[in-house]
Amino acid sequence: MNTNDRLAEILAVHRGREGALLPILHDVQAAFGHVPEDVYQPIADALRLGRAEVAGVVSFYHDFRAQPAGRHVIKLCRAEACQSMGGSDLIARLEAALGMKLGETKGDITLEAVYCLGLCACGPAAQVDGQLIGRASAARLEALVAEVTA
Repeated sequence: MNTNDRLAEILAVHRGREGALLPILHDVQAAFGHVPEDVYQPIADALRLGRAEVAGVVSFYHDFRAQPAGRHVIKLCRAEACQSMGGSDLIARLEAALGMKLGETKGDITLEAVYCLGLCACGPAAQVDGQLIGRASAARLEALVAEVTA
């Protein structure tokens, strides 16, 4: 099934639903691994919105991706509690070790910032492929990344 057919199916499921934009975007991301820019206008047309409104929602919410993620996703908390526990140093060390910056995908790995993982008492916090890690250290994350990418 091509992109247009799958998008048409998703839009049909949500036709007439109030507040359908977020559910549509979630379904699109689940179907394609990201929200491709070429679906903004068809979604906007179906919901009688402007393309900029759709683009704004995609860019506002951190869970939506404009590009496909790597097979392995590392999320690093940037909230105040984690920052006060060395989060900035953790991020800098992991960026250096991986040779990439937050927001980038390199090979199979995507490195992302998030603004709370709910582990405030155990900061700095991270998440690797859905596994939460409290009191994260660069060495621990590097070892985990080596393990999942081996």
